[in-house]
Amino acid sequence: MNTDPATDNTPGAEAESEVDLSGSTILIVDDNEQNVELMQAYLDALPCNVITAVDGVAALAAVDEHKPDLILLDVMMPRMSGFEVCAKLKSDPATQAIPIIMVTALNELGDIERGIESGTDDFLSKPVKKLVLLTRVKSMLRVRHLKRELDRTRAYIQDVQSDDDGPLPEA
Repeated sequence: MNTDPATDNTPGAEAESEVDLSGSTILIVDDNEQNVELMQAYLDALPCNVITAVDGVAALAAVDEHKPDLILLDVMMPRMSGFEVCAKLKSDPATQAIPIIMVTALNELGDIERGIESGTDDFLSKPVKKLVLLTRVKSMLRVRHLKRELDRTRAYIQDVQSDDDGPLPEA
């Protein structure tokens, strides 16, 4: 009997390893309307809610209001760069776990280093290719949901353990 899910070919084995992405929220932040429309069209293939922001300041407001599960963040924007937005979100305990994919035409090593220093989780190069976008988005959303599930499990275990430490019920 095969117990390795990576090589398990039984019907339903793949579905069991999938994380339900429905209800996930993705925030697209880009000052170029055509880039936003293209990414929105590509993301229509996923069962996710997509919201948008036109610059870094609007992005921070959208994060506060919608609590997205993933952010696709342009680097070069007016009012606040993607580097600044990323650093601000990653320095806040309330938002630091939100995965951020920087979407950029920049490809210099210094730009990549700056993105990493600001806390980005991944990069996508412009022009964005549909297959690459969908693969990275699904991967980041899976990680996000699994992390939440792990956090809930840890909290439950901690709660159960603290209940065990309490007084014994009277007989």
